[in-house]
Amino acid sequence: MPTESSKSTDAASSLYHRVVVKAGTAVLTSGNSSLDASMMAHLVDQLAQLRRMGMEVLLVTSGAIAAGRDALGQPRERRDVPFRQVMAAVGQGRLMHTSQELFSTHDITVAQALLTRADIDDRQGYLNVRDSLLGLLEAGVLPIINENDVVAVEEIGAEVFGDNDTLSALVSNLVDADLLVILTDTPGLYTADPSLHPEARLIPRVEKVDQAITDLAKEEERHPWSRGGMATKLEAARLATSWGVAVVIAGGGEKDILSDIVTGKEHGTFFTPGASKMESRRRWLLSGLSTRGEIIVDDGASSALLTHNRSLLPAGVKEVRGDFNRHDAILIIDAQGEKIACG
Repeated sequence: MPTESSKSTDAASSLYHRVVVKAGTAVLTSGNSSLDASMMAHLVDQLAQLRRMGMEVLLVTSGAIAAGRDALGQPRERRDVPFRQVMAAVGQGRLMHTSQELFSTHDITVAQALLTRADIDDRQGYLNVRDSLLGLLEAGVLPIINENDVVAVEEIGAEVFGDNDTLSALVSNLVDADLLVILTDTPGLYTADPSLHPEARLIPRVEKVDQAITDLAKEEERHPWSRGGMATKLEAARLATSWGVAVVIAGGGEKDILSDIVTGKEHGTFFTPGASKMESRRRWLLSGLSTRGEIIVDDGASSALLTHNRSLLPAGVKEVRGDFNRHDAILIIDAQGEKIACG
């Protein structure tokens, strides 16, 4: 088995330099209720191959709750928050131990980062997490990132990342990634749920995640032990592409899926970046993590902002929503309810 230290080179060259890979619970368990060791080994082998091709790689992974449930022999139908916290506390160590063992066969050092939305919803926290992740990459370490399901819900609020799909998009924002690959148990985005509609067709390319695209996820079936689904993956794709990151949603069980994707072979559904790369502060503002309020403006103010690049004056403000202070991020919304700016 080739190792990281062998520094072998692959014939194919990658189109990307920094890649975030998200592997969901359904992938790591192969659709069952416990971790699939062979599937995890297959994923690790592919990530090691990307490193040998010269890429920087970050892994966003689910599976801690499934690992904890298997360890304690608990039924997968139970999904209440305290139960999830207990399962995550038991399973996180198992998940990380298995990952360390598998990556060590390739001489790759890994590091764990457990995050909540509260860790990155303010500018300083965002910068701290970003610096840590970039520092790990600079040191040649592969970061393994997961949502911290053990943290009390009172501390993280009602919003969660969504089976790590949204978290993977935010990580791609944090590190200014070139590509986000979301591996799931389906080959990509279909015209309808293929488990309900056998005639459904795979959509190979999406130029923009609009309402017509998000509506495709309404009928989907979910595994009872997973919080995510195609809806959260599409939201992750919408966020990441708005920051200039290419996104692919593809089947995690396919052979050599990652090396094929990074070398430009068609797999799954490719989401075209909707914007050019922007500097870090703008990406943070657009992430919506720290948004504290909204200002609704009239048509004249909207035109002044969008067409003439002018400042917002009090006369153009129709309504103010939320409580915010100086330096808080806010959204600017036009009279039709569309988000047109932030600052």
